[in-house]
Amino acid sequence: MTNNPQTLEAAGLNVWFGRARFQAVKNAAFSVARGESFGLVGESGSGKSSILKTLAGLVEDWSGEIRIGGELVGQRRPRKMLRRMQMVFQDPYGSLHPRHTADRTLGETARLHGLENPDARIRRALDEVGLGAPFRFRYPHQLSGGQRQRVSIARALIAEPEILLLDEPTSALDVSVQAEVLNLLSDLRRERGLTYILVSHDLAVVAHMCENLAVMRNGRILENVGADALRGGAQVHPYTAELVRASRGYDRRAAAEFIAEEN
Repeated sequence: MTNNPQTLEAAGLNVWFGRARFQAVKNAAFSVARGESFGLVGESGSGKSSILKTLAGLVEDWSGEIRIGGELVGQRRPRKMLRRMQMVFQDPYGSLHPRHTADRTLGETARLHGLENPDARIRRALDEVGLGAPFRFRYPHQLSGGQRQRVSIARALIAEPEILLLDEPTSALDVSVQAEVLNLLSDLRRERGLTYILVSHDLAVVAHMCENLAVMRNGRILENVGADALRGGAQVHPYTAELVRASRGYDRRAAAEFIAEEN
């Protein structure tokens, strides 16, 4: 593992859950350059979201090394370290308190991180995600799914992080608004110089949003590949090839048969 301050790095990452210590991630390793968008793709249960939650500090039982900007991340993280990486969850309704307005949600995040000028930060964050003042005092039930996810993105942005962890950020949204949210994330990344780690089961979304990605199955990273190489058919592992075929709608039955044979 290098000590490059411009990267997020993980090496020998293992993650366990429960009293039986089910191992969800097995010896994963990857490196993400500053400003890059990096994808983790695979079927449900492949371990991709477990990696994301471990990076976010939401998992206690793990081993290996994680470095942010060359700094080793421990089991317990100071507030300054937590600010550097913020997470946007899959379900925008479930991740927002139903009795809290957008203002209160963003204000509590600002106070949690000890940030000055919370009012100005709230206004800026809402403007950046395309909501603005009219939505500041609305409750989640008064917002559409896309608007709720925009509030979730604003909550992550208000801490001024370097890295956003995106866990299936559009999978719970209608198809009609998915592209809007993905375009918003692309714009924010460019404007703020953010680094993204994007988890998705949708290979097309990852290939569109990310320069590089890791393909996961059964807790292991099978292959690291560039998005351009993926689109050009340069993937090596047969499972990756089947994911590509399935994402294009060529032969989903063949992909299912391949998985059954491998199991």
